[in-house]
Amino acid sequence: MAISVSAQARWWGLGLAALVVILWALGNVMLPFIAGAAVAYFLDPVADRLERMGCTRVWATLIITFVAILAFVAAALILIPTFINQLSGLIAEAPTYSKQFQAFLQDKIPTLMEPNSAVRQTLDSLAEALRARGGQLAHTVITSAFSLIDMLIFIVVVPVVAFYLLLDWDRMVAIIDSWLPRDHVETIRRLAREVDTALAGFVRGQVSVGAILGTFYAVSLMAVGLQFGLVIGLTAGLISFIPYVGAVVGGTLAIGLALFQFWNQPLWIGVVGAIFVVGQLVEGNVLSPNLVGRSVGLHPVWLMFALSAFGTLFGFVGLLSAVPLAATIGVFVRFGIQQYLAGELYRGNSEPGQS
Repeated sequence: MAISVSAQARWWGLGLAALVVILWALGNVMLPFIAGAAVAYFLDPVADRLERMGCTRVWATLIITFVAILAFVAAALILIPTFINQLSGLIAEAPTYSKQFQAFLQDKIPTLMEPNSAVRQTLDSLAEALRARGGQLAHTVITSAFSLIDMLIFIVVVPVVAFYLLLDWDRMVAIIDSWLPRDHVETIRRLAREVDTALAGFVRGQVSVGAILGTFYAVSLMAVGLQFGLVIGLTAGLISFIPYVGAVVGGTLAIGLALFQFWNQPLWIGVVGAIFVVGQLVEGNVLSPNLVGRSVGLHPVWLMFALSAFGTLFGFVGLLSAVPLAATIGVFVRFGIQQYLAGELYRGNSEPGQS
C-alpha cells in the first residue's frame, strides 16, 4: 500500500524535527565530528583527483593526511603563536591609541574635547573600559573557542573522523543513495546535486578565497611594517565571505593603525589603503569568479541572519555550520518556490483563458 504524499511529508517532517532536537541536545559534543566531516567534504575532490592520477583511495587519503599534518604543525609552531601575541598586543595598546586620538582631536578640534562634551566622555569611558577589561578580553578571545571542548580530544578526534570519512566517502554516499525512497529518488538526487554545487561553489570556493586574501593582506601589511598586520590581515580574510565586510573592517583597522604609526609618512598610509584596494580588485575579478562562481551565491543579509540564528540556537557549533546550512536551506527554499509556482495554490483551478 502506497503512502500518501501528506503522510510522507508528515513523517519526513517528524524525522527532521527529531534530528534538530538531537543536534541541539548534543550541542558541543558534535563539534569535533562536524569539524571532521567538514574537513573530509572539503578534501574529497582532492582525493578524487589523486585517484584519477592513478592512486588508490587509501593512498590518496594517506597523502592528503600527511600534507595536512605538516601544514597543521607548521601553523601551530609559526602562525598561531604570532597571531596570539599580536592580538594580545593590539588589545593592550588600545588605550594608548585612544589617548592619542583624544590628543589629536584636542589639537585639531578643541571644542569637541571640552570636559563636558559627549565625545570626550565617550572616549574616556572607552579608554577606561579597555584598560580595565583589555587583558580579560584578550584571554576570552583567545580561549573562548577552545574552552568549548577539551583541546586534546578535539585534536585527536577531528583528524581521525576526517581520515575515516574521507577514506569511505564514496561508499557512504552510495549507501545513503540506496536508502532513498524510490518514488522520489530522482528529485532527491537532483536536490543533492544542487546542494553539493552550492556548497562546493560557495563554501569550498569562499574558504579558498578567504585563505588567499588573508594571506595576501597579512603578508603585505607585515611587509610594509604595520604593527599587528598579521591579526588584521587574517581577520579580514576570515570574514571575507560576506562581500565587502572583510575589506571594510580590515581596511578601517589597518588605515586607523597606519594613521598613528605613519602619521608623518603619508606615503605608507596610502600603501596600506592600496593593499585593500588591490585585494578587492583581485577578489572581484579573479578569485571569486574562478573559485566561487557567479551563479552560486548567498545574499549578505541572509548570511548574517544565518550566523546570528544558528549561533544563538547551537552556540559555537552553530557558527561553524551556519554557512553550509544557509546554502543548503537556500536550495530547498528555491525548490519549494518552484513547486508552489507550478501548483494549484498559486495557479488556481481555472483553465487558461477563463476569467
